[in-house]
Amino acid sequence: MSLNMNSTFRDVRKSAFHRCQTLVYRNGFALPRRPTVGIGQDPLLSEQLIQQQISELSSETPYITHGSYQEQGLVEDFIPAYVALDKKVLRFYAYFEEDILFSPKEQHRVCPVVIYYYLEDDSMCIFEPRVENSGIPQGERIKRQRLPRNEHGEPYLWKNLNIGMDLEVYGVKYHITQCDAFTKEFMESEGIVLNDPEPMPVDPYGQSRKNTLPSHTTPSSFDQMQQFIDMDRKVLRFFALLDDADALFADTRPVTIQFYLGDNTVEIREVHEANSGRDPFPILMHRQKLPKIFKAAPQNFPSCVLEVSKAEVEEYYTPKDFQTGQTMKLRGRRFLLYDCDGFTKEYYQENHPDIQMKPSEVPNKTSLVQLRKKEVPPYNGFGSLEDSLQNCLYLIPDPPKKNVLKMLENNNKVLCYSARMESQNPDDDGRLFILSYALANDMISIYEKPTRNSGIIGGKFLKDTRISKPGSTVENPEFYSPADFAIGATLQVFGRRFVLTDADQYVLNYLESNAEAWCEDRKQPANDQNGDDVAEPSS
Repeated sequence: MSLNMNSTFRDVRKSAFHRCQTLVYRNGFALPRRPTVGIGQDPLLSEQLIQQQISELSSETPYITHGSYQEQGLVEDFIPAYVALDKKVLRFYAYFEEDILFSPKEQHRVCPVVIYYYLEDDSMCIFEPRVENSGIPQGERIKRQRLPRNEHGEPYLWKNLNIGMDLEVYGVKYHITQCDAFTKEFMESEGIVLNDPEPMPVDPYGQSRKNTLPSHTTPSSFDQMQQFIDMDRKVLRFFALLDDADALFADTRPVTIQFYLGDNTVEIREVHEANSGRDPFPILMHRQKLPKIFKAAPQNFPSCVLEVSKAEVEEYYTPKDFQTGQTMKLRGRRFLLYDCDGFTKEYYQENHPDIQMKPSEVPNKTSLVQLRKKEVPPYNGFGSLEDSLQNCLYLIPDPPKKNVLKMLENNNKVLCYSARMESQNPDDDGRLFILSYALANDMISIYEKPTRNSGIIGGKFLKDTRISKPGSTVENPEFYSPADFAIGATLQVFGRRFVLTDADQYVLNYLESNAEAWCEDRKQPANDQNGDDVAEPSS
């Protein structure tokens, strides 16, 4: 029996019409499974594939007997709309007019807005830019939502938006005038032709406010309190000299003139020198306003009146009256301004650039610092020169400073020379001595060799001491050094004359190792001697 179009027949032989069981229990858990047969054990339609469809599924390029094969294009990956259109927003510029009631200055107001359309979910929001000092609540007018287009609740779509159209939302008409570049490119790519942009109308009241703004600020009158607030603790400091040349005891003293910008007062402080004999109180003139020009007093006004009131003063001193290099007369005294501090220079550069604050030279006779040389009393003969000098320099004397590096380098280094005494006394003939020079502290000691039947006891002749050269003064002493010790040289020691006759082998070795430090004419005579006759002092 054939099946005609739009006609179906029920198989009368079928007696089972139950559905396939898809829910089973496994290990105590209810699990679903896919149906394998249809109703009444009929095969599923999804399983009824013809041979051609099976071959197409098993082969990428199936064999085609009749007809031409058409290659199928690559299927692109499916991307959801909320992913493809994420963060893609259309922006339109629009405005709406608002009627103003009961105002003589304006009848309507033009309010510009920005309309944002989110392609992700077809939602929109309307934002009104804020205007400074407008007095109107501005900002977000309508939050992000789907805006109804008609009474049926159908929302606005991006296809319904265009330049030059009116967008009516909740009873307010927004006229779209422009859009940004991304919006224009997107609409044209979707086949929508945008209208020409329209200029944004100007708000008449806002334009009138801009035209009536004052172009300048009225200068305020002098306010003494404002001057105190702005200039408090700001002080101009000048360094000057008080010239009392006309006084009985002419003198020149350094002072500091301080001008307080908070109230235009002046204070003069004296700079005291050490041991000047003056009262150590620093204030020469207390802080006050200094009158510059007085009003003409009547002829019958008594001249003995010293109190000056504000009514008698026409002008006071200001910062313009102070300049370095000039002499000012304040309270009958002459002051020579020769320098100022850094803050004062910066103040004049900013407020009075025409006044040059350059320091001037101070005359020698009015030098602020007079250096005194300490007079050292003459040497009294007690102790060494260094110890006596410490008593003159300090109240509590300190021990003289020693050259520690020299002592460490030349420790236990002693130069020994043999010498004889040169004297007119015949008893001194034949006396032999050994001179020891310590390189660590430049000390010289003399030891006399004992001689039989001479009648002179030998032994220590001079203990360790520094010996000055003949002709040197106490103020500028010059002591013997190793360069003065040469074979044949004569040394004068406290009125005695000693002639060096020989040196030991250590001296010769020392001179050879330090040849650069000694003159060649000092070393040559020592090399001519054999140096074997010098004996060490016995203990």
